[in-house]
Amino acid sequence: MGDIAVVGIDCAFPGAAGVQAYWDLLMRGGDGIGPVPAQRWEAGDFPAVGGSGGFIDDADVFDSDFFSVTPREAAAMDPHHRLLLPCAWRALEDSGRAPGDLAGTETGVFVGVMGGEWGRLTMSDLARVTPLLGAGSSAGMAANRISYHFNFTGPSLAVDTACSSSLVAVHLAAGSLLTGECDTALAGGVNIVLSPSLGMVYGQLGLAAADGRCKPFSADADGIGRSDGVGLVVLRRLDDALADGQRIYAVLRGSAVNQDGRSNGVIAPNRWSQQRVLDSAYRRAGVTPDRVAFVEAHGTGTVLGDAIECAALGAVHGVPRETPCAIGSVKGNLGHTEGAAGIAGLIKTVLALHHRIVPASLFADRENPRLRLGERGMRLLKSPMRLPRGESLAGVSSFGMGGTNAHAVLGSAPRTPVAAGARTGAARDAVGVFTVSGDTPEALRRNLAAQAEAVAGRPRGGAAALCWSSNRIKTGLPHRFAVPVRDTDELVAALRRAAGPQDAAGSGGRPWGRPVVAFLFTGQGSEFPGMTAGLHRDSPAYRRHLAEADEALAPHLGTSVRELILGGDERVHRPEFAQPALFAVGYALARTLTSLGITPAAVLGHSLGEYAAAVIAGALSLDEAARLVVRRGALMGELPAGGGMLAAATGPEELAELLAGEPGTVLAALNGPADTVVSGPLEALERIGRALADRGVRVRQLPVSHAFHSPLMAPAAAGLRTEPVRCEPPAVPVASTRHGRMLRHELMDAGYWADQIEEPVLMDTALGALVADVAPTHLIEIGPRGTLLQIAARGGRAAAAELLHPAPGAGATARELAETVAALYRGGLDPLWEELYAPGHRVVEALSPYVFSSAQRHWDRQALVHTTQPQPAPPQPAGPVAVPPVAEPPGAGAHADDPVLLAVVQAVTEVGGYPPERVVREARFYEDLGFDSVMIMQLKNQVEARLPRVGEVSVQQMLPALRSVGSLAAFLDDMLLARSA
Repeated sequence: MGDIAVVGIDCAFPGAAGVQAYWDLLMRGGDGIGPVPAQRWEAGDFPAVGGSGGFIDDADVFDSDFFSVTPREAAAMDPHHRLLLPCAWRALEDSGRAPGDLAGTETGVFVGVMGGEWGRLTMSDLARVTPLLGAGSSAGMAANRISYHFNFTGPSLAVDTACSSSLVAVHLAAGSLLTGECDTALAGGVNIVLSPSLGMVYGQLGLAAADGRCKPFSADADGIGRSDGVGLVVLRRLDDALADGQRIYAVLRGSAVNQDGRSNGVIAPNRWSQQRVLDSAYRRAGVTPDRVAFVEAHGTGTVLGDAIECAALGAVHGVPRETPCAIGSVKGNLGHTEGAAGIAGLIKTVLALHHRIVPASLFADRENPRLRLGERGMRLLKSPMRLPRGESLAGVSSFGMGGTNAHAVLGSAPRTPVAAGARTGAARDAVGVFTVSGDTPEALRRNLAAQAEAVAGRPRGGAAALCWSSNRIKTGLPHRFAVPVRDTDELVAALRRAAGPQDAAGSGGRPWGRPVVAFLFTGQGSEFPGMTAGLHRDSPAYRRHLAEADEALAPHLGTSVRELILGGDERVHRPEFAQPALFAVGYALARTLTSLGITPAAVLGHSLGEYAAAVIAGALSLDEAARLVVRRGALMGELPAGGGMLAAATGPEELAELLAGEPGTVLAALNGPADTVVSGPLEALERIGRALADRGVRVRQLPVSHAFHSPLMAPAAAGLRTEPVRCEPPAVPVASTRHGRMLRHELMDAGYWADQIEEPVLMDTALGALVADVAPTHLIEIGPRGTLLQIAARGGRAAAAELLHPAPGAGATARELAETVAALYRGGLDPLWEELYAPGHRVVEALSPYVFSSAQRHWDRQALVHTTQPQPAPPQPAGPVAVPPVAEPPGAGAHADDPVLLAVVQAVTEVGGYPPERVVREARFYEDLGFDSVMIMQLKNQVEARLPRVGEVSVQQMLPALRSVGSLAAFLDDMLLARSA
């Protein structure tokens, strides 16, 4: 049998709500046994059953809104199903995956569940039978519910072999993985003690413990105590889990299932069959019993059951070995969780292998001498047992009342090398983006608070691995939070601020679509020695892409532009070096962003910036652009010194007279309505500057070496015009600052680049064309210093867009890049997070599981009490249903002026069980209200009854209108008008 990795766990048992709480309970030797809650039944009414057992706290809590389940359907659902859904979500999160990432995949679901008590309690009263109860009461739906709500398309089955159900489910899941039927599987079981009926059976069979406690292998053992429990594990083939870098708790080496056959009775255990299932499991696992360090036994605490199991265990493990095989049973802590018993034992064993210590077995201090454990090569664990270095092996047994036996063999996880850099100082200082998401604003705040407390409880240190883990796990829900941080102290502070009711820092609310991004590439004048050095130090992606640009430029430049940039070389101000350096920075920044999944809807380059923009747009190759940029810089560097550029906070109209009086001066850039650059001889620019200043106009001399975009550039333009240029029509729209409009399929050829040198930069009209064409939600400046975003803000061309800059100046590091990614994630982007982190930071860290709302409870004990005289349910009418007059519901007045909308709201309230205030016009039937095809039929009948003038409406007619409550009301309004006409 191939190896199967356990990569995720979630559970809830009596006294242990969660995996860590379960482990703590086991290690401290605690138990979860307590009195029967009044919610279940009145213990005094059933003295034969006893007044104690193991009960999960808040078993009635279910966040139905999270799973888009209507209140009416949630009330009808089997509580087993309600426990499984959040358990599945948290187990998948624990496996290091956002559960939504598996939607549409052939993920398998295998759930052990014993009996169908909910169905017996609800469906036997025929007067109360409804379609929702019919679907909600089937034990077979336990797995199907998970597959449906998570959109898993792999095998989905509920398993009922009584007490061995959940371990059999794990066995079947492993087989499905090994045959390639699925690549990921959820396996486990659930049990809720809904009534005293099975306890009465145990009592009549002499199997019930008087105090409601299982005492496995103890001299005081006197029977079974029943308990609740739910547990799921996420399983993957070991090779796949290792390849994906998932945390591995333990490895399932092999398992086996068999049957007692015809024995002393259908519910009597069979020693020989138990012995055979152990032998078969070890054979399939390829191990010998002497290597097994401990066995998590079935261990119910019945005199006969313990005796038979110990005889079988001894026959297999009573072989020559260095130390006796340790045994124990978690039923001493929890009681008998029946359909979840196998998964309770398996999770205990997995955690023991993971922590390398086996908890003591409760009630072991009075070991039953009749079991002759020592003679049989075994010992009952009276204190925790540490596991030695190297691989450790363990077994888990679970036996069903009807004779179906299961045994699983587990081993400790293989050692994996720590990624290089994971423990270095650089790792501690690395920046990451921590993400949290929730289904509502309240849920987001609730989970921000939970993450804050969980991180606060960790050792202080770097946060990059935590951030990477959060990006993989905590990003799938509509309301988003993201913040760049370096260490856990900073992270805790940011989480606590954001969790406050008045502070939305880092939270972008709920984005309704993906961001529309435009890249703005900075031109010459923004360069400086050492530009982007901090980002280069911190970002592996930027280092990689700057190296690509350097490699493309080096054959033409004759030196390394990367060394020039990072070395603080003052030559970076000379055109022959400044232009290749700025091109390299622009290319590397843009490619870093695109590698993160940030793809531009359009690009704009300011003068020199158009070269990098052309590469990103697909109009030029990197090599071709590199050649042209080096040639351009060389041609300009050969020009005689002199000339300059002057920025003026005024429009071209005010400058016209001044320019006319100064021959050789021209408009070099029209950046905005009152944002103009003049180019020409220095003396003339000084005179123009003084004249403008006298008029109260702000002016600024630009730090450039030449009068760019002026007739003085004619020799350079002529040299470039003769260059052969290999170019293609842009694949991404280009806002041309040469033409002041969008380029579609035009070529950016030699003529384009020559004209671009001496003609003015039409920034303002180009940006206006870009905004009109793609309506960007975010403008990102691509360059080493902020200039274009300031121009855009002053000009007001993109007032609604968020302005971002991943490298805004000399002090820029990876934090600004991380903030850019965080802002876009908050705006609806799903980045390719891997590129933000060095390989050494891509280490799975445990995060606090998702905290569901506890506001909704769905358990009415009175509903389980039958009416005195059950009557057959009336037949469902084929046509419109009669709706008795009812009092106006709360909130109905809001729709009093729209009777059709009011009728729709009332119909939705009736079918779904929602309070009227929840049924707003924008509410979507499927995503927000959780309606399905059965509910749509009921809604149709309710609508026809409330709006008789509409007449009969077919479901086919309604379907296109079922986008939202408001769209259905509008459709019915139109029908009324048509019928009236």
